[in-house]
Amino acid sequence: MTDKPLPSMLDLTPLNEQYRVDPHVVLDDLRGRCPVHRDSISGSVVVSRYGDVRAIVNNRDLWRDPIRAEEGAIMQRRFVDNLDPNIPRASVTSILMLDDPDHSRIRQPLAQALYARVAKFKPRVEAIVDAALDALEGEESFDLMDRFCVPIPVDVIATILGVDHDRLADFREWSEGVIQGLNPFRGPEQTAIMEQASAALSAYFIETLAARRAEPRDDLMTDMTQLQAQGADLSDEELRINLTALLVGGNLTTTDLIGNGVRLLLLNPGELAKLRADPGTINSVVEEILRYEPPVDITGRIASQAMEVGGCPLKSGQAMTVSLRAANRDPEVYDDPHRFDVTRKHRPHVAFGGGAHICIGAPLARQEAQVALVKLFERFPNLKLADPGATPAWRTLPFFRGMESLPVVV
Repeated sequence: MTDKPLPSMLDLTPLNEQYRVDPHVVLDDLRGRCPVHRDSISGSVVVSRYGDVRAIVNNRDLWRDPIRAEEGAIMQRRFVDNLDPNIPRASVTSILMLDDPDHSRIRQPLAQALYARVAKFKPRVEAIVDAALDALEGEESFDLMDRFCVPIPVDVIATILGVDHDRLADFREWSEGVIQGLNPFRGPEQTAIMEQASAALSAYFIETLAARRAEPRDDLMTDMTQLQAQGADLSDEELRINLTALLVGGNLTTTDLIGNGVRLLLLNPGELAKLRADPGTINSVVEEILRYEPPVDITGRIASQAMEVGGCPLKSGQAMTVSLRAANRDPEVYDDPHRFDVTRKHRPHVAFGGGAHICIGAPLARQEAQVALVKLFERFPNLKLADPGATPAWRTLPFFRGMESLPVVV
């Protein structure tokens, strides 16, 4: 028994240096001592054991919208500060935080159109990856994040949406600004950047959606306007908000998936050798990367009625913050969970959440990572970390895990 205090929600972010360097030092201790506990800083119940986390994310009866959280749920309520209660929720937030019936009404046509695009998009992803690799030819060293991991996802999602190539730099800047909307600890400067980026994206989508109605193209924005014309119950405002969310979700997290994957494979040459010997194992490789070093730390739900989690009672309106990262290394589920093993016997990870709110971009993220990793190591068979012993330059954006830079030599 120890009197050591449990970590607060702030301690479970990269703002805590120990967590930033190795989150599992903190998460293993938390999961072992108190896998379900109420955190006074966030006002939510923090859940870190795989069985509890998986049950929560797959429970379609729970709420997602932070507006349903009790007043004491400080972190969740931060997302609904200063909102006009008379404005419909679907007019101010995306499917990420909507509940039914709005969630299903909007997600279904968006998923229908997106998945149809992804199913036939692999050749275009391959071309985008090849172009990024061509730009690196002849260089002896470079920052892989800047030159490879960052540009590929924004190029892919922009191409699917139908963004002109000469606007990619704008989209990269806007998406990095808008993602601050998912940071409940953002300061005034970050809020200003977020608002400026959001306004720019809003103007772009309003203009471009109108243009697609007048002159259809072979892209997702055209698909969505045509679904509207065919009777899909979607307003222009809802469409703009959710296309913005798709852009943001399809950019930063996939960048981190690819970057984290490259680093793990370079640090584990035995695992990389398995991939090189049989590139057909890439699906399993990507799933182990998602389990071992997922891009997203947490997700949230809200109790829709009195319930129990791990033997702890919760009341209706009580917020839950579930640690996807802790769940993915739970020793009760995964043998030797801190070992990166691309041939690990499959056990479903929770890197993409689950249930009705499972990440809508998961199929595209998987496709991009699978193509990018195979092609990168085929093109540069001698790729190495510039300094294998260096502490990675992890970003400090709360609840996301990815690197600012990844210097490599070829």
